[in-house]
Amino acid sequence: MTEHLEHLRMVEALLFAAAEPLDEESIFQRLPGHPEVGPLLAELQEMYARRGVNLVRRAGKWMFQTAPDLAFLLQQEVQEERRLSRAAQETLAIIAYHQPVTRAEIEDIRGVTVSKGTVDLLMEIGWVRIMGRRQTPGKPVTYGVSEQFLVEFGLESVKDLPGIDELKAAGLLDAEPPESFRLLPVDEVEEDAEEDVPLPFDDPVEVGRG
Repeated sequence: MTEHLEHLRMVEALLFAAAEPLDEESIFQRLPGHPEVGPLLAELQEMYARRGVNLVRRAGKWMFQTAPDLAFLLQQEVQEERRLSRAAQETLAIIAYHQPVTRAEIEDIRGVTVSKGTVDLLMEIGWVRIMGRRQTPGKPVTYGVSEQFLVEFGLESVKDLPGIDELKAAGLLDAEPPESFRLLPVDEVEEDAEEDVPLPFDDPVEVGRG
């Protein structure tokens, strides 16, 4: 067996056994001889493209997932879907497109007060996380979308976020957004991020650098 094929099998084994998605650096560090990981992942992705499971990249990390057209096979029971309230939908959209953003900034964009419960709900679901503190008076906490949000919505990074029409089609934005709502260019999002200081317990999400 050639060294290339052996490394291919090792990468495959690591991804199958991993409890969570792996980034390329983690895979690289575990492989003997430290081969170039990118081409190995690309080859595996092609190998699994037409199989029951696919190799996909989500939030800058790699994972196996069930092929989309076979997801129905794993459904054991029908669960009642509960839609997010309009307030939660708008708050999530604002956080996603304006991150890092403070509660006061969310309220300014929406034009109404944002209840603590709305943000807490989005954090409980796992779609929103605390990113750091804004270096302004009071040092307010800033929020952004989490890695789980990117994974569950099939996004590589915030660069892949849909436009307003796509948000409506996906049910994330049922009503017309507030007049003050706008989509920030990715470079503006990244520029704002530099103003924040991460909290000690933060594990920053990759934003637009995948």
